Amino acid sequence: MNSDWVKDFPAVVTLCDTNGKIIEMNDAAADHFRKNGGRELIGRSVFDCHPEPARSKLKTMLHNGVKNCYTIEKNGMKKLIYQTPWYKKNGEYAGFVEMIIAIPSDAPHYIRG
Repeated sequence: MNSDWVKDFPAVVTLCDTNGKIIEMNDAAADHFRKNGGRELIGRSVFDCHPEPARSKLKTMLHNGVKNCYTIEKNGMKKLIYQTPWYKKNGEYAGFVEMIIAIPSDAPHYIRG
């Protein structure tokens, strides 16, 4: 699979290694985090970008390889935050990917059986 699609994917995608160092971000992430440095965040610690208690939770998640999913609302916009481990082709744990996806206010919710 060609992974070039993620560059222009219309949601924030940020990748960090097992030590929490930001190693990659797509265009949406660079724009989303531009007030914090945008692409200049690459090479920095993801822990510097999160206050407590989020910082401690993230450290635990990275250490244990446990995913985290929740929604937020900021400035009237709902967003899905999805943080999950990612793995190299050989199956080796490589760190975490965080995706931030805007949820339209009129998005329907379906319960399927």
